[in-house]
Amino acid sequence: MNKKRANFTGTIGFVMAAAGSAVGLGNIWRFPYLAAKDHGGVFILCYLILAVTFGFTLLTTEIAIGRKTGRSPLTAYAAIQPKWKGLGVLACLVPIIILPYYCVIGGWVVKYFATFVTGAGSAAAGDDYFVGFIQGQYQPIIWMFIFFLMTAFVVFNGVNKGIEKYSKILMPILLLLIIGIGLYSLTIKHTDASGVTRTGLQGLKVYLIPNFKGMTGKEFFVILMDAMGQLFFSISVAMGIMVAYGSYVKKDVNLMKSINQIEIFDTLVAMLAGLMIVPAVFVFMGTEGMSAGPGLMFDSLPKVFQAMGKAGTVVGVLFFLMVIFAAVTSSVSVMEAIVSSLMDAFHWTRHKSTSVVATYGVIGGVVVCLGYNKLYFELPLPNGSTGQILDILDYISNYCFMPTVALLTCILIGWVVKPKTVIDEVTVNGERFGRKYLYIAMIKGIAPILLFALLLQSLGLIQL
Repeated sequence: MNKKRANFTGTIGFVMAAAGSAVGLGNIWRFPYLAAKDHGGVFILCYLILAVTFGFTLLTTEIAIGRKTGRSPLTAYAAIQPKWKGLGVLACLVPIIILPYYCVIGGWVVKYFATFVTGAGSAAAGDDYFVGFIQGQYQPIIWMFIFFLMTAFVVFNGVNKGIEKYSKILMPILLLLIIGIGLYSLTIKHTDASGVTRTGLQGLKVYLIPNFKGMTGKEFFVILMDAMGQLFFSISVAMGIMVAYGSYVKKDVNLMKSINQIEIFDTLVAMLAGLMIVPAVFVFMGTEGMSAGPGLMFDSLPKVFQAMGKAGTVVGVLFFLMVIFAAVTSSVSVMEAIVSSLMDAFHWTRHKSTSVVATYGVIGGVVVCLGYNKLYFELPLPNGSTGQILDILDYISNYCFMPTVALLTCILIGWVVKPKTVIDEVTVNGERFGRKYLYIAMIKGIAPILLFALLLQSLGLIQL
């Protein structure tokens, strides 16, 4: 079966697809918030250091496992070590849990894009607009279905004519949009009701300049954990995605070079997202206007766009178009991880596998949408928050399963089959493994310790 496996046509297609997976909603709605909250440049400095050490290790491991085995996440781990088949099952469960609720959020983004395109952006800035929308019985389902159609269309068309083709188109456009909006954010200024004038360049200082004043050791540890958590969720590891994409990479592709490019692209977009959002929110709402998650994207930013006047409508359209591109390339990778697993496990065709996954995803998405009205309930979570269906699924996948998958992967490669398994795959054509000794130290010791700490924090066993 592996002989017939589809492949990316070359390095660019693979890098754009993998970067498209890594660049998602987390880069846009969580990275800027954390940077503003965690002493500006202190968070960014921690993030950059972790990106070239911790992130590099996890990304290299999963992509190498995928290419070495030529299999989907469901079966790749068993091919490495038969006794570790369960890790493949666990890795495959993550995208199965994520897909329905991610497409629901994607539907929200499409709805807001349509709202700004039709000139109704001022309505979206209303205090109750977002809550009123997600609590509706039919609209969230309709918009979720539209977003799901976009995702399924790309996956249905396969690796070359679907994932690679559209990643090559969408990712460069996304980068141009985010740069354009970011530069515009630096030019704006606003005087509030109390007579205080704030500028985009002042917001840039809040974002980039490290502020060590009054920082305690505990605060620094919190920032370090925030940076690690953000990076971990940003690079699409522990979801089976990079294993699946790695399995489509040809043997003559230089993995080290490709992984470096993926890291750079993902980090660049995260940094530019902060450049785009932090100054704009600071100008119109001050530092207290920054929030994380849906509150930032669907509440704070529409208010910022409204405050910009006529230009805000254009910026709002371009912003939500950019977010659609980021969300689609990520949801495609989540769906592909499941589809490739079904194709390997049951020898189904791509079209059949995609149809089955799409049916499941839509049904699951409807349940998530109903979680805000007919199926609404609240459940206390171990990390101290309270959630309904979407939050619970997010908590199980992101905060329980993903750290566990990554931790077990480190143990498998670091101690069971040894790092040489990955190193040999990376250097199969005689390429140089530039950070080999760093990789060995990370996979055997440092990364498992960091992941264990992250898991304990996620489970509420460490209170920060």
